[in-house]
Amino acid sequence: MAPSTGVLDGGWGWVIVVSSFMAQLLAYGSPQSVGVLYPEWLHAFQESKGMTAWVGSLVAGVGLIASPVCSACVDNFGARPVTIFSGVMVAGGLMLSAFAPNVQFLIFSYGVVVGLGCGLVYAATLTITCQYFDKRRGLALGIVTTGTSVGAFIYATAQNELILLFGLDGCLLMIGAVALNLMACAGFMRPLNMPGYYLRQKAALERNTGGQLFEKPPSDDLKITAGSTSPAAEKSLTVKESLITTDAKDLPVQTEKKKGSLLAGLAIMAVIKKKQQAYCKYMHSMYEILQDQSMVAFCIAIFLFSLGAFPPVLFIEDVAQSEGLVEEVSVIPLVSIGAIATCVGKLALGMLVDIRWINGIYLYAFTMFAGGVALLLIPITKTYLGLQILSVVLGFFSGNWSLTSYITTTIVGLDKLTQAHGILMFFGGFGIMLGPPVVGWFFDWTQSYDLAFYFSGGCVELGAVILFLLNLPCWNRKHSKNDRPDVRYISNCDKVASVA
Repeated sequence: MAPSTGVLDGGWGWVIVVSSFMAQLLAYGSPQSVGVLYPEWLHAFQESKGMTAWVGSLVAGVGLIASPVCSACVDNFGARPVTIFSGVMVAGGLMLSAFAPNVQFLIFSYGVVVGLGCGLVYAATLTITCQYFDKRRGLALGIVTTGTSVGAFIYATAQNELILLFGLDGCLLMIGAVALNLMACAGFMRPLNMPGYYLRQKAALERNTGGQLFEKPPSDDLKITAGSTSPAAEKSLTVKESLITTDAKDLPVQTEKKKGSLLAGLAIMAVIKKKQQAYCKYMHSMYEILQDQSMVAFCIAIFLFSLGAFPPVLFIEDVAQSEGLVEEVSVIPLVSIGAIATCVGKLALGMLVDIRWINGIYLYAFTMFAGGVALLLIPITKTYLGLQILSVVLGFFSGNWSLTSYITTTIVGLDKLTQAHGILMFFGGFGIMLGPPVVGWFFDWTQSYDLAFYFSGGCVELGAVILFLLNLPCWNRKHSKNDRPDVRYISNCDKVASVA
């Protein structure tokens, strides 16, 4: 059922925030500080930098690309079971990686298994947090999503010390054991709403126990998405909800089937037709989203930014060692410095975008431009202090991920936020997957990181220019009246302040 307003914005919700923060810290700590592990893998397996880079790119990109599937799992099974399952995946993948005989096995165990587990944690924690908060949703999401940056800061130093004490294999085993605490975090995620899977099980149980067999479940029970308490929201289902609740609504039709009867065949055809209509409606909605010029420009910018700005997370330590600036990873690695700067950037940019006279899209374009300049300066920096400063600058402006949901809401509105955000995450994940291997191939080809980082910085600068130019008033004014007459920029978009 829909939650009452009394349980929102406080109470147990803050326990949800703490548990979700810890879940993201435990899940993303190692993947976000994979740059510390990368030199060790190069030394252990003696593979090319391009091949080894696939491990770090997949663990960051797979979860984003699979975000629509991860969100569907949370909607059907709930945040608690999904977080428990993801804990098994993350811990199992890290422990399997300790026994990897080659890079190809590592790509599967660390890149795919851990990456999918992180994607499930991300979807579960954000969903349960949104259910418990309405007016303070932006603050709650901001606290939860900083768990990834705090985790990267802690794990970068911890993994470095564990490698020195117990070796690479011992480090991965211990980090995997710590990741099992994700299941403890899941225990605090008390659901406010009954997920779709349990609704169908409830309907089946009532049918088998002689209850009202073919009665359609009430609309309150079918309502899965939380955060809305208005009567109007209960009368009609959104596209996402219609996909989830199709099975529950069509269960009475399925139970009326009789073997060998014509009615059974007609009932099956009716179920298939309804599901086909729901998916067609879903695909048409996604097509409409991609017809928006600002949304297309934002997708291109996200892709180019991810393609260029993520490789330093993986390669920055190797850059310092390759240039002879440091013999081994320092006590506070460059990855840790960048992670804490990203945490500060998320909070600072989230507060800036709330200022009325600041345009969120132009602010995002500026952060891309500044981050691109930092990338272009990396090849000409010949001191370790210079790399530390550039890590701070690049990390701070990489906190612009906190603006994605705010900008998406401004472009498409709250009704299409979930679908549009999924499209953005797909483009971002695709860029993250391609970025590190491309940089690694440049190094294998030229035996230098200079051309690779010039390419990365150029991609980010190109994305900033495209985003800025395609959102100038002279471009959008002629489309605003004809293409999107139903989009209204309402104040509720201020609530969606940060989803990292």
